[in-house]
Amino acid sequence: MRNIAVILAGGTGARLNLELPKQFFKVAGKTVLEHTLDIFQKHQKIDEIAIVGHPDFIGMIEDSVNRNAFTKVKKILIGGNERYLSTWSAINAYEYGDDCHLIFHDAVRPLVSERIIDEVIQALDVGYRAVDVAVPAVDTIIQVTSAKSEIETIPDRSKLMRGQTPQAFTLQLIKKAYQSSFKDLNFKSTDDCGVVKKYLPAEPIFVVKGEESNMKLTYKEDTYLLDRLFQLKTSVFTNGPATDFTGLKDKVLVVFGGSYGIGKSIVDIAAANKAIVYPFSRSCGKVDICCRTSVAEALKNVYQQEGRIDFVINTAAVLKKEPLMNMDYEQILEAVNTNYLGTVHIALESFGYLKESQGHLLFFTSSSYTRGRAYYSLYSSSKAAVVNFVQAISQEWDGFKIKVNCINPERTHTPMRIRNFGNENLNTLLSAENVANASIATLLSEHSGQVIDVKLPTF
Repeated sequence: MRNIAVILAGGTGARLNLELPKQFFKVAGKTVLEHTLDIFQKHQKIDEIAIVGHPDFIGMIEDSVNRNAFTKVKKILIGGNERYLSTWSAINAYEYGDDCHLIFHDAVRPLVSERIIDEVIQALDVGYRAVDVAVPAVDTIIQVTSAKSEIETIPDRSKLMRGQTPQAFTLQLIKKAYQSSFKDLNFKSTDDCGVVKKYLPAEPIFVVKGEESNMKLTYKEDTYLLDRLFQLKTSVFTNGPATDFTGLKDKVLVVFGGSYGIGKSIVDIAAANKAIVYPFSRSCGKVDICCRTSVAEALKNVYQQEGRIDFVINTAAVLKKEPLMNMDYEQILEAVNTNYLGTVHIALESFGYLKESQGHLLFFTSSSYTRGRAYYSLYSSSKAAVVNFVQAISQEWDGFKIKVNCINPERTHTPMRIRNFGNENLNTLLSAENVANASIATLLSEHSGQVIDVKLPTF
């Protein structure tokens, strides 16, 4: 039976108080709607996508679908003023075909995981005709009197859950439930599973375990949390086997900081996978990223030889672990210029080449970027700046089809770390090769504007 994802994008964004509906809010380089569509487009078990939108914004939805080549989108439907009318619009659009699975999902839940979608479809495949997604209620729920706002009862929290989406049904079941509901003069609907439960009470509804990150963008405060969750959202690479990197063949990579550590490992792995790799550093090619002209000359020379540049990576950094007041001004300038200004130089000079190739720009941060730490003042603050820089230019360059991301490795065994921390237990450190594998996997992904965590496995 076909699995059809129905993306409900009919909201007007009134509670978010934005000029455009919340599904068009931009985060991590794309609109919320585009992030959501991307998940279902890439899911192997989704056969088709239908979008139900507000009539005033159908043109914007069509533009997003065309711009991103969402090939699974077969229908863009007009919804109603109430959510249930949008559901009914989708039911009508498919009622004359064969029975199918309709998987309804809020457009403004852009962090739904592949695992959740998998388990929803599995439940349908084993015979359930109605499936919900929910997470346990962590707060005490109280029921109050409407007149005096006094507690009337406190339900047992252990039996309560908070509903999410997707909610999935066989077409014939959800159609039958709504047909029954429309005969009820007092009909009210909050979600589709509620309609099934009320009007087809004998029908079992399976519940898939949801995730807190599968949040719904509702209020303005949610935009800040969503932005942070997108920083944390991506594949978390662990100390496992290398991925298939056949996509690197004949691609042109430029690696600044490519003479040692993580940069050297990226160079070696890329070359082994038949990429055309150009490493640069102060000792390799005498390229200093603190100097914009030096960066420009390096990229120009590569382009003149190869006629294209597909990927630009910067792993160059300096770390002097000591109190700020003990550093002389030359050390301060070197730290700021290398760790931050060098990032800006590389971005500026790479833009034209990556615009032409619709390529990928990759930078590096450090786990210390999340909060300032003693003895790391310049390093951690510059790494925080790199994260913000990546998020900003990923949005600026999205229209040029340039992907920009940032790798955030846990503690890694590199010469720079050895100089600052001495000998450490290698079992507690990532290897440079592991981080390089994650970096190359990111280059070959569709991620943009994200911080990619690379972690040791947990057992």
